[in-house]
Order: sequence, then structure tokens, then C-alpha cells
Amino acid sequence: MVLETEIIYQQSIPVLDVKYHLCVAQEHGVKVEVSASNAVPVFSKVRVSSESISTETSLFESTETCSEMSTDSILENPVSRFTPNIRSGSCADIGPRGSMDDEHIQIDDLAAHLGFVFEYPIPSAFYAVFDGHGGPDAAVFVKDNAMKLFFEDATMLQSYDTDALLLKRLEDSHRKAFLGADLALADEQSISSSCGTTALTALILGRHLLVANAGDCRAVLCKRGVAVDLSQDHRPSYLPERKRVEELGGFIDDGYLNGYLSVTRALGDWDLKLPVGSVSPLSAEPDVQVVTLTEEDEFLIIGCDGIWDVMSSQDAVSFVRRGIRRHDDPQQCARELVKEALRLHTTDNLTVIVICLSPVESIVESCPPHRRRFRPCSLSDEARNKLRSLLESN
Repeated sequence: MVLETEIIYQQSIPVLDVKYHLCVAQEHGVKVEVSASNAVPVFSKVRVSSESISTETSLFESTETCSEMSTDSILENPVSRFTPNIRSGSCADIGPRGSMDDEHIQIDDLAAHLGFVFEYPIPSAFYAVFDGHGGPDAAVFVKDNAMKLFFEDATMLQSYDTDALLLKRLEDSHRKAFLGADLALADEQSISSSCGTTALTALILGRHLLVANAGDCRAVLCKRGVAVDLSQDHRPSYLPERKRVEELGGFIDDGYLNGYLSVTRALGDWDLKLPVGSVSPLSAEPDVQVVTLTEEDEFLIIGCDGIWDVMSSQDAVSFVRRGIRRHDDPQQCARELVKEALRLHTTDNLTVIVICLSPVESIVESCPPHRRRFRPCSLSDEARNKLRSLLESN
């Protein structure tokens, strides 16, 4: 795969600087396109490519070598780009249910939790929500074993350098972890075959965010106040899931998979799945998304369906954003969001984690100006009669 970064310079730079940048570029395998305007060299474009190592220097004849010049590189170190300023808060509430079947994981410093140090300091964090059904046992089991399942190879994280191959390996490892947790539930004698759980995880490494989801928990990113869904609710009402289920021999009855389950993907529930090794309508295969975070990304909300049953993604983002601007406390934001869902008469357990990615100052500065509101006014009877006479005369 070819990775390219484009850096554009709009102003001229001295010939010596151009020679230096060309030498540095050559050392790093950079293809450089140089143009001249009025005999003044202009460094127009730099494309960094892992497969292209060529330097066009026909406009220059230099006797200096790179060793005779400064060794600083103009290439941007990935670590120096935007990295999130992570802080989080969570809240869980039993709601109107008789038992609490939700579980969650909240780790703001994953490297410290796993006991290693990055070569270059970068943010690392891991979050997860689990919504059990048929009892809490499956959700508790997956939570208790999550670190072993998801980070069996912790050395892979230490080699993080924004390499696309590493990100693909992380994606594959998360898929493997979901399927491994599903198989572990099949083997766990203490857990009923009618017990299962949905699962959603969020891994932050440097400026990359990886979200994996199986079920109807949801991850929503706030991008300058706009809600961006990073997961899809796996419910029978979602047409691609309905089609997948029916193609595999399942059916939807009154909005329930095989007339029994309100989600089409979950871990466990082995009484609804085909024998181990077979493809089942009820799947543990997660959807995985990897996104590159930017300065526009303010915070992430992940939560179980007790929140999303009564609030849209945009409603939740707007609600949390107001809270962050008011008090800059993600823990309080999570509590307020749960309280709001209860006020809106949710019928389920509630669990939510609010993960801030940018400092509150940038959130305040990015807020659009308020629209000017006009105060309504009423006309007196005399004024109304005069207006009516004027209109009738015309």
C-alpha cells in the first residue's frame, strides 16, 4: 500500500534551502517535484511514498552534500500531529429494570494499565460497554476477560507508528477477540446457553480511533457539534441485517430475530446459534471502523441502548456539548445524560461513557454564533384596523 503525504509551499525559498530539502528528501525516499518561476526555485509539492524513491533535481547543480547541511527534516513526524487530550467519565444506572445487566470498561491510560511504555509518548485508551440479556452473566464474563482477549499481544501496541499494516492488524485482532469471546461463552459451563451480551469497544492509539461493535450499543463522535455515528445498530429493523439473517436461514417475527431476540449480533446466546464452526443468523462478527482524529473531533459517546432508545445521536451530542462548555467535566456529563434519558422514560438499564478528545477552549471557540432572536409583538385594535383599511384600499 502506498502512503502519501502532500505538503504544499506557496512561497519561494532560497536556492540553498531547496538543495538542503532535496537532500533530506532523498534520504527519506521522497519524490520531489520542483518548478521555477522567474528563475527563482519554488518547492511546489512533496509526496511521501513508500514505493517511490526518486528525486528530480534537474534544475539544480549542487556541490554540497547532505552531511554538510543541517540534519533536521522537514517531514512531519506522525507523533507531532494532532493527538487527543483524553479524559473521560462514566455513569451506569439500573433504570426501571429489576436487575442490572450492563457492564463497562473505562481505561484512560492503556499503556500504563498493560504495563509498558511507548518509545514516543502517545495517548492510549480503551473503553467498552456490554449490554447483557438473559441475565448479567455473559456481560460480566466478557468484561472480566476483555483485557486477555483484546490485548493478548500487547507488544503489537508498542510498535504503533501510524503504519497502515499495523492498523489492519489491530482491526483483525479485535475481530478475533469478539469471536474468541463468543467461543469462550460456548465453553463456559457456568453460563446458560440462553444468556448473551452485545458489545462495543473503542480503542484510542495516538490520533487513531478504532471502534468495534456487535449489537445495538452505539458510538457517536462529536465533530464540531455534529454527531457522527461510528457504529450501526444491529437490529432486525436494519435492512442489511435483515437480509443477512434471511439469507442464512433465519427469520424476523414482529421485530425479533427468530421471534426471540431484539438484536441480530451478540456474543453468547448459543441456544440460538448453529453448532460451533457454522455460520449462524445470529452473529458475533463485529463491524469495525478506524478513523483518524483531527482538531474537529471534540468528544466520543459510547453507550448501551437504554440511552439510544429515547435520544437520537445528535440530541445526545448537543446535550453533552452544552455540559462540557458549562463545566468541562465528562463525569458530570455522563451522569446528566443518564438523568435525561430517565426523564425521557427509558425502559432499560443505562450505561454511558463520555470521552473528551479536545480541550474545552477549542470547543467554546468553535461554537457558532447564536442566531438573533426577535421578540414577538402584538398590534393594538386601532393599529390592526388601520392596517386592514390600508390593505383594502390597495
